[in-house]
Amino acid sequence: MHHDRPRLLDSSRGRSLFGGANVSTPVIGLSGSPNTSSRSRALLELALTALERPGAGGGPSRLIDLAKLPSDGLLGRREDADVSEAIQSVLDAAIIVVSTPIYRATYSGLLKVFFDLLPQDALARKVAIPIATGGGPGHLLAVDHGLRPLLASVGALVVATGVYGTDAQFRAGVPEPALVERIERAALEAAALAAGVTT
Repeated sequence: MHHDRPRLLDSSRGRSLFGGANVSTPVIGLSGSPNTSSRSRALLELALTALERPGAGGGPSRLIDLAKLPSDGLLGRREDADVSEAIQSVLDAAIIVVSTPIYRATYSGLLKVFFDLLPQDALARKVAIPIATGGGPGHLLAVDHGLRPLLASVGALVVATGVYGTDAQFRAGVPEPALVERIERAALEAAALAAGVTT
């Protein structure tokens, strides 16, 4: 899956082919929603906030909206500096938080094409939190049957607590307390795992 597209990165050196300085960010959030005000993005923002909290162990974060990246770069049709920078940010991070709406029982196409551009084992020795949203509980298993295998395919250590939110768990765009608690639990697990990896 990772070798049939033009590479935007030299994976042997982990450096952008476009050159320039890249700032390492310990926590990266990847939003796979085509809508920048989606429920899945809202949960992603909560997870990043939890990881940035003093004492949480996550550190500063950056959120990348895959929908804002140039489509030709995402599809591998041409080299693109923004896509290359996004990939490098993932390679430089210690914790990756991935969120996606569930379409037809699986994660978004945006997430798929971005992960297809990552080098093999791009997330080795990195910790990942999977977050998904769907209309109802019918797609709950998409976290374990879709997102976890995707993250594991590039070497990530995935936290035990996955997050899945339904439409009924939001009120005026705000997630219910039980969903927030699950996100905070996942963030704590991620910080603890990341600390173990780096020591």
